[in-house]
Amino acid sequence: MQSNDSIYVAGHRGLVGSAIWRALQRRGFTRLLGRSHAEMDLLDGQAVRNFYESEKPAYVFVAAAKVGGILANDTYPGQFLYENLQIQNNLIHSAHKAGVKKLLFLGSSCIYPKMAPQPLKEEYLLTGPLEATNQWYAMAKIAGIKLCQAYRRQYGCDFISAMPTNLYGPNDSYDLRQSHVLPALIRKFHEAKTAGAASVTCWGTGAPRREFLYADDLAEACVFLMEHYSEEQFINVGFGSDLDIKTLAELVRRVIGFQGQIVWDASKPDGTPRKWMDSSRILALGWKPRVELEAGIGLAYEDYLKQPGAAGS
Repeated sequence: MQSNDSIYVAGHRGLVGSAIWRALQRRGFTRLLGRSHAEMDLLDGQAVRNFYESEKPAYVFVAAAKVGGILANDTYPGQFLYENLQIQNNLIHSAHKAGVKKLLFLGSSCIYPKMAPQPLKEEYLLTGPLEATNQWYAMAKIAGIKLCQAYRRQYGCDFISAMPTNLYGPNDSYDLRQSHVLPALIRKFHEAKTAGAASVTCWGTGAPRREFLYADDLAEACVFLMEHYSEEQFINVGFGSDLDIKTLAELVRRVIGFQGQIVWDASKPDGTPRKWMDSSRILALGWKPRVELEAGIGLAYEDYLKQPGAAGS
């Protein structure tokens, strides 16, 4: 990529898209393209085609998606499957039609089977049943991977896919009905702290293990892959180690300074027992994460305190 190339970041206001935008700006790219939902509905195929035809982006990062945690996925399965399929189909197909030089599609670690061996290797895709509560989102992301592979095979498109582990950082969602575990914990502990509550109740047993990557580290990986990777096989992007949710909760409590107790509601679902990515392929190419988890949680908490609805901030 050259500094004057036009680059479209789909979802540029979200957690991942905004991080990619910052990474590109740091490198001096000057022709960045972004459209808010009000400016372009990605569910509208004609609107997306018109955008590609008028703006002619040379490179595309597909970071737009309908996202959410266990509750959101389990509550809105139809929306999660349909909307994600529509968004990515419109973006990928129109990129092909417009002659985009290269496209990077972002998936999710939930594409892997629920009981897949750990750490998760790329070749484990489609080797077993998915985790039930987020299978709808996972199926859409798998379809996106396959669409990029199919267009590469049939049309010679330089379309690649990256599968990040659990992400967190600036511009995350802190809505308890929609958010993932780490931002949800940040909000819960902050609100309990400001209210002087005696305890915080967390979902599940706390036993599942998860890996977390700071969004700006993923963004650096995305730019790195766009410049140095061109293969049909998708590639994992993780931090390299994981921890159980109980330990995560204790870490978030310490960062925020909540003094009360943590209560675990085992009647709520745990989700997949463990999700730890094998990131050996991208590490071998020369990329590595920089932000340690505790420091990253501190940065994410600073971001949360800037939110309009952050009580007591």
